[in-house]
Amino acid sequence: MAGLKTIAVAPDLVFDVLAEGPDDAPLVVFLHGFAESFHTWKAQLAAVAAAGLRALAPSQRGYSAGARPDPADTCNYLFDRLVEDAMAIAAACGSRDARFHLVGHDWGGSIAWGIADRYPDRLASLTILSRPHPNAFNRALAQPDGDQQHRSRHHRAFLEPDAAAVVLAEDAAWLRARWDTAGMPRAAQQKHLAVLGYPAAMQAALAWYRARGAIRAPLGKIRVPTLYIWGDADDTVGRPAAEGTCEEVAAPYHFAALPGGSHFTQEQMPDAVNALLLAHLKRYPRS
Repeated sequence: MAGLKTIAVAPDLVFDVLAEGPDDAPLVVFLHGFAESFHTWKAQLAAVAAAGLRALAPSQRGYSAGARPDPADTCNYLFDRLVEDAMAIAAACGSRDARFHLVGHDWGGSIAWGIADRYPDRLASLTILSRPHPNAFNRALAQPDGDQQHRSRHHRAFLEPDAAAVVLAEDAAWLRARWDTAGMPRAAQQKHLAVLGYPAAMQAALAWYRARGAIRAPLGKIRVPTLYIWGDADDTVGRPAAEGTCEEVAAPYHFAALPGGSHFTQEQMPDAVNALLLAHLKRYPRS
C-alpha cells in the first residue's frame, strides 16, 4: 500500500512515514538529510515500488511532530539514537531479522554509514548519496588547502544559538537560495518547508548538529555492498572526500560521479539516480 503512515516504536516516538509497494516485498529504507524532508525521496519511492520492492521513508527524529523530544536537551538527538530509530522502524516493518536495503542522503547518509558499520549482517545493500564515509571526510577536512573546511563551514554555523532563526528568516530565504542553486524544483521546496519551515521543527533538526558537534567519529571498514553517488557540483563535498570513500569499503563498491550533480541529485536528476539505485538493488537481493 502507498501513502502516509505512522509507525510507533515507543509511546513518545511516533514517526510519519511515506510508504509505497507491497507490504510483503523486500524492504528498502530511505533516510533523508538536512535541509530537506522525507519528501526528497518521492521519485525513488515510486521507482522502487514499481520494481516490486517495498519502499519506506521515515520523517526522522525531530522532523516528525510525534517524535520530537525536547531539542534543548541535545542528548535526545545523539547519533546513537538516530541509528537506533532507523533500526527500530525497520524492525516494526517486519525486518527485525531479515536483511533490508538502506539508502541515505546527507545526514541520512551519515546514519546509514553508522548502521552499516554496526549492523552489517542486517543489510542486503547500502546506497549513499553525497555524504562520504566519515574517515574519508575527516581526511579531507585535514587537508592544508582548506577546501573541505570551507565547504563545511555551515556545520559550525548551525551550532550557534540563533541558527534556527537565521535559517528561517525572511520566509526561509537561506534555504530557498540554497535549493535554487542546487536545482531543486520549487514544488519540492514547498513540501520540505511544510515539514521543516517552523521553529520547533527547525530547532529539532539542528539539534542533530548540536548533539554531534563538529567532529565525526571514525568508523570501521564497511562490509556491505555499497553504491556511493556524488554530484561533481556538490558544494558541500569535494572530490578528495568523495573519491577517498573507496578506501573505507571492504565489500563490492561502486562509485558514481554525476556530472553537474548538486548536493540534491535525487531531486535534481532523479532518472539518473533511480537507474543506479535499481541496478544496485537488483545486483544484491536480500536473500
